[in-house]
Amino acid sequence: MAGVTYGTIYAIVAIGFNIIYNATGIINFAQGEFVMLGGMTAVTLSRFVPLPVAILGAVVLTTIVGAVIEIVFIRWLHRPSVLRMVIITIGISILIREIALHVWGESVRSLPYFTGTSVTSIRLGGVYISPQVLWAVGVGAVAVALLSAFFNLTMLGRQMRACSANRDAARLCGINAGNMVTLSFMISAAIGAIGGCVVCPITYVHYDSGTPLAIKGFTVAILGGLGNSTAAVGAGMILGILESFSIWVLPAAYKEAISIAILLLILFVRPSGIFGSAEAARLKEF
Repeated sequence: MAGVTYGTIYAIVAIGFNIIYNATGIINFAQGEFVMLGGMTAVTLSRFVPLPVAILGAVVLTTIVGAVIEIVFIRWLHRPSVLRMVIITIGISILIREIALHVWGESVRSLPYFTGTSVTSIRLGGVYISPQVLWAVGVGAVAVALLSAFFNLTMLGRQMRACSANRDAARLCGINAGNMVTLSFMISAAIGAIGGCVVCPITYVHYDSGTPLAIKGFTVAILGGLGNSTAAVGAGMILGILESFSIWVLPAAYKEAISIAILLLILFVRPSGIFGSAEAARLKEF
């Protein structure tokens, strides 16, 4: 089940990419840091308050960080190029990582399992699964369903999509584009924080865990087609399972190279992703 577990983690990060992309057309390479901040903050708060309160507090604080990042670093830009936005978000990622290093140090941390312990398992057929894996899969499924309903069925979600398609036209229709962008960063940060809290008991977390997640989450987002959160779940499972199988035929050190190889292959062969989202073809602008 390792492939499913890691695939779920990658899918949650990819969903964060898609939220901001759907609302703004921006590719946020600091998305992995939201996952790290959520996990780290929850671990710290859990020392003083019950676990559910610690998770809620971590999500709220990370959401605020997402809003501050957009207001301070993004909002003042006027029609930035794709390359400029990539460089800015990478810089934000480095800044958050260095702040986390000074706050938490280099220690690896984890939350307790939500249900049972690390040795508790549930038998499904002939497979034994940790309850925390079911938590991760369940949270990912609920996130996809809620976000799909939000973007397709609510007025606010449609306004965010309108800003991504044509910000000037959205403004002419009375939509506050600046607020929509801020909201997208807040939702993305919240989803990342929730994902960080859910997977923290399984994978642990440290100040530098955000960057690898961002790379793999971006790979999954491209694999599924940028903007398509439902496809990101399937793409995440594909990448997670491929990584797990790669250990059988390659040394474990090569596991991290799998996502990079898949990303390069997709960008060269099918930039729109295997699930056919034409929006991802904008990556050709790189």
